Amino acid sequence: MAFVPTERLHRGAEAEVWAGTWMGQDAVRKLRRPRKWRHPDLDIRLGYRRMMSESRLLIRLKRRGLNVPAVWDLDPKSGRMILERMPGLPLIEILRNKEFSQDFIRMALRNTGSLIRRLHREAITHGDLSTNNILVDENAEPSLIDFGLAAIDYEIERFGIDLHVIDEILGASHPEHTHAIEVLLEGYSSEEERLGAPPEQSGGAVPTASSVLKRLEEVRSRVRYHG
Repeated sequence: MAFVPTERLHRGAEAEVWAGTWMGQDAVRKLRRPRKWRHPDLDIRLGYRRMMSESRLLIRLKRRGLNVPAVWDLDPKSGRMILERMPGLPLIEILRNKEFSQDFIRMALRNTGSLIRRLHREAITHGDLSTNNILVDENAEPSLIDFGLAAIDYEIERFGIDLHVIDEILGASHPEHTHAIEVLLEGYSSEEERLGAPPEQSGGAVPTASSVLKRLEEVRSRVRYHG
């Protein structure tokens, strides 16, 4: 059964994203856009590898019980992926909407930090933790979307940079929420306290939450120094 589009959600340099239905269920279609400045053969190979990587990571995380979209259909040669549509609004809209209470926002931020830590415990960095790529439902439960830049990694620097991205966005785009990053990092740290030390992965040891938070401080210091 074909995907039935209803509205375009995003048109970026890498992909065009549409909401719609697939086999009667709410879905999202992600269609890779050709990069005309690249040689066509190279563009196809890079797009194929990136989409295969994204789908593998999503399947892995879904099996581990994380709130990420299920992969329902995949055609990497044409650059098309059909994904489960996750519930909720982008975090950016919630932070800008005065109808949401401070308690709700605080819970959403804390739960987001917890979810990011669970992601990191799988030795996966997101690569683009913006407030557009975090959806929050009516129960303040978040989901992560858009794993096009995600990767399996064990280098602590990548984990620190993952947190630094959301840190910078919260500070620059949502300055009215003065303690937003602190609340999010509380959730990140408390998730490790709840679950214990991260399990050994096939590729090695995942950095602990405390070590990632320490690296975040180092990244912040470097940015301030060079800025």
